[in-house]
Amino acid sequence: MRLVTGLLFFICCTTLPGQKSSIIAKDAKIEKVGGGYAFTEGPAVSAEGHVYFTDQPNDRIYVWEEGKGVSLWVEGTERANGTYFDADGHLLACADLHNRIVRFGSDRKAEVLHEQYEGKRLNGPNDLWITPQGGIYFTDPYYHRNYWEEGHAEEQDVRGVYYLSPEGRLIRVIDDYKQPNGIVGTPDGKTLYVADINDRKIWRYDIQPDGTLANKHLFAPNGSDGMTIDNQGNVYLTMGKIWVYSPQGELIEEIEVPENPSNVCFGGKRRDVLFITARTSVYSLKMRVRGE
Repeated sequence: MRLVTGLLFFICCTTLPGQKSSIIAKDAKIEKVGGGYAFTEGPAVSAEGHVYFTDQPNDRIYVWEEGKGVSLWVEGTERANGTYFDADGHLLACADLHNRIVRFGSDRKAEVLHEQYEGKRLNGPNDLWITPQGGIYFTDPYYHRNYWEEGHAEEQDVRGVYYLSPEGRLIRVIDDYKQPNGIVGTPDGKTLYVADINDRKIWRYDIQPDGTLANKHLFAPNGSDGMTIDNQGNVYLTMGKIWVYSPQGELIEEIEVPENPSNVCFGGKRRDVLFITARTSVYSLKMRVRGE
């Protein structure tokens, strides 16, 4: 296993007019905690505060531990992209080698949870979020992969967003996007945010008891790859840099990163470290706020 020592970078951020104080910890600097990857994605925090992230082109998942650094967790992930931990502590992943949702057991092997909709192969699940009740929302855009077999084609008629119920029932809940990508919900399970990355918009929905969505509302005029939420309800987007919007949809902070960020989550023992995947590297930043 490979451990990576940290490097510090001065942070360039903008606290917007009207905001009383920055959400970033005083004197905090962006720290490079790992590098040399092909393309990092899909950070997810475990119950212990460790952050797991993917290097999709190299088919690996790594883990970062606060104060210890980064080490390899598993190789051979079915090309895992977005990840999330369920209530039982299992890591779930959008694995697009075979276009499906998988779950890693204690043996670190991938178990298939779902891979078809109405008898057709999914396009390539990209990102997911798990509700407090155990339902799974995931985005299913289409990014053609060079590791697919020759002749592989898009089978679904739309690039949609799906809900997999705790009982295993899959329904399509969004069918009007150009390219769905980042997705995250509030800790109370009442609100869902979804990025249409090619349309440069973030939409907010009310989650219904049966998993369907209602009251579509434009939340932010910005696209996003990955997304996260802090304990104040602020939503973090990744598009060239990190954009932070209040629950009311007001832009409150812009954070520059040495490389274009692809995804974010909160990690560490106190969940007060913003962990950033960014192309060939991963970074951390101490915050005043915490993740849920």
